Amino acid sequence: MKAIVIREPGGADVLELRDVPDPTPVRGEVRVRVRATAVNRADILQRLGAYPAPPGSPKDIPGMEYSGEIDACGEGVADFAVGDRVFGIAGGGTYAERVVLPARTVARMPNALSFTAGAAVPEVFLTAYDALVQAGLRPGERVLVSAVGSGVGTAAVQIARALGARPYGTARTQDKIERAKTLGLVDGVVPRDGRFAEGVAKIAGEVDVVLELVGGAYVAEDLACLAPRGRIVVIGVMSGARADVDLAALMRKRATLVGTMLRSRPLEEKIVAARMLERELGPLFAEGKLAPVVDRVLPLARAGEAHEAMQKNATFGKVVLEI
Repeated sequence: MKAIVIREPGGADVLELRDVPDPTPVRGEVRVRVRATAVNRADILQRLGAYPAPPGSPKDIPGMEYSGEIDACGEGVADFAVGDRVFGIAGGGTYAERVVLPARTVARMPNALSFTAGAAVPEVFLTAYDALVQAGLRPGERVLVSAVGSGVGTAAVQIARALGARPYGTARTQDKIERAKTLGLVDGVVPRDGRFAEGVAKIAGEVDVVLELVGGAYVAEDLACLAPRGRIVVIGVMSGARADVDLAALMRKRATLVGTMLRSRPLEEKIVAARMLERELGPLFAEGKLAPVVDRVLPLARAGEAHEAMQKNATFGKVVLEI
C-alpha cells in the first residue's frame, strides 16, 4: 500500500510517499481502506520528533483520524462487515491506504457525510465535545474558545450553539473571527501582545467556560475572563506548555482548571469515544446541526504542503488529505 513515511525528524520535506506492507487484522480488529485523513498539530509534532506515536501505532506513519470502508475483519468481529462506511480516531498510521484498528474503536459514519467531509470530523469534534462535556456546559452559558479558526475551534463553536450556549472566541485575525460568526460565534477578539481579557469583558462580560487551545500565557488571561465557579479546559499548548497562574484568583473565583487529551487515552476510553462519535455526534451531522469545516483538500502525496499550511496558521478549519 501507499503511505506517507517520516524519513527522519525534521521539516515538511521529510514526509515521503512510499510503498509499505499492508497491515493484517487479527482477532477483534478491522482493516479500513482509508479514503481520506486530515492533518492535526500532533502530526506535525510527531514529524518534528517531539510527540512519538503511542505504543501499538506505527512510529513513522503519522495520522490520527480517518474515513473509509472496512475491507477486512479479524476473527471474532461481529458488529462490522466488509463494505461498512466508518470513521474515527487512531493512535497513528492514517496517512496510508489502509489502517488496522480495534473494532470497538471504530464508528459508523452518517450517510450524509462524504469521505472527505467525514475525515474532518473525528479528532476535532470529539475533542471539542468531550471537553465541553467535561466542563459541564449548560444552556445559556458563555463559552470562550481560543484559536476559534482552528479545526477544534470551529467544531467547538458549532457544538456550543447546538447545546444552547453562547460561544465567543479569540483568533489571530479579524477575518477568522468574521468567518467563525457564520458558524454561530457571537463575537470575538484579536489578542494584542497575548492579551485579550479586557476585550472579552467588553463583548461578553464574564464567561463560564474556556476551551484553551493555545496554552502558555493565555491561561492567565482565561482566568481573568472567568466568572465565579467558571471552568477552564486546556486542550492545546501551541504557544507553550507552561503558564504563570494566579492561584489566589483561582481560589477567589472557586474556578476549575483541567486538562484533556485524546491520543494517549487507554483502549477502554477510546471505545467510549467511538460510541460518543457514533451515537451522540453522528445524529447531529445527519440532521445538519453540525458540519465539518474544510479549508482545503489535497492528495496524500502533498502531505508536506498540508503541514506547511497548518504551521503557518494560514488555515480556517481542517486540511484534508484524500487517498
